[in-house]
Amino acid sequence: MPIQKLIDDALLKEQEQRATRERSGKWSPSSFGYCYRRQYFNRKNEQPTNPPDIIGLRKFRAGKIFHNVIQGLIPDSQTEVKIEDTDILGFADIVTEDTVYDIKSINSKGFFYLKDDTIKETQYQKWLQVACYGKYLKKPKICLAFVDKDNLLINEYVEFTEHWIGEVDKEIAFLRSIWQEGKLPKASPRAYGGKECAWGKDGKYKCPYHDKCKEMGDIK
Repeated sequence: MPIQKLIDDALLKEQEQRATRERSGKWSPSSFGYCYRRQYFNRKNEQPTNPPDIIGLRKFRAGKIFHNVIQGLIPDSQTEVKIEDTDILGFADIVTEDTVYDIKSINSKGFFYLKDDTIKETQYQKWLQVACYGKYLKKPKICLAFVDKDNLLINEYVEFTEHWIGEVDKEIAFLRSIWQEGKLPKASPRAYGGKECAWGKDGKYKCPYHDKCKEMGDIK
C-alpha cells in the first residue's frame, strides 16, 4: 500500500475520532475574530457540515509538526500554558517571563507577503487569540511568530498586550451576550478580509459550517 494512502487513512481516522469527542463547552480564543455564528456553533458542539478535506488535514498535521519542533526546544513549563475562565478555555504556545508567543507556520509565499505595516489588519484574529492569553496571564507583551515551512526562518511581530485589551474585551463581551440571550447570531464573515465563507477550489477560507448556514438561507 502506498505511504500516501497510509498517511491519509490515518489522518481521516483521527478526524472521525475527533468528531465524536465532546468539547469543553467554552469559548476558544483560537476562534476569536471569526464569524460569531461559527464560534457559537463551535461552543454548542454542533457537528461541522464541512470538515477539512484531506489536503487540509495534511496541512494541519504539518503545522503541528512545526509547533512540536519549536516547542520541543523550550522547557515544558513554558509551553501549552493553560488559561481558563468560567466560559473560556485556551492554551498559549509559549510563555516567557514577559511575553506570550503564538506560533504560526506558513508556506514561503505567505511568509514573503507578510508586511509590517498591515500585520495588525491581515492577522487580526490571530492577534485577538494571543492577546487573550496575554490578558489572562498578565504578560505585558504578545508576539506572533511566523515560521517559514521551507527553512524554519521566523519573523516575530511584537505588540504590547494593553493595546489589544479593548479589542479582546469587546470580543468576549459580545460572545457572552449572545450566549446569555440564547439567540443565534447572524452569519457574518470577519476573518480573511471577510472571505471566511468563501468556497474556493481549494476550500481555502471555507467555514466548517458553510453548508449548515447555506441551508438556513443566510449565505449564497
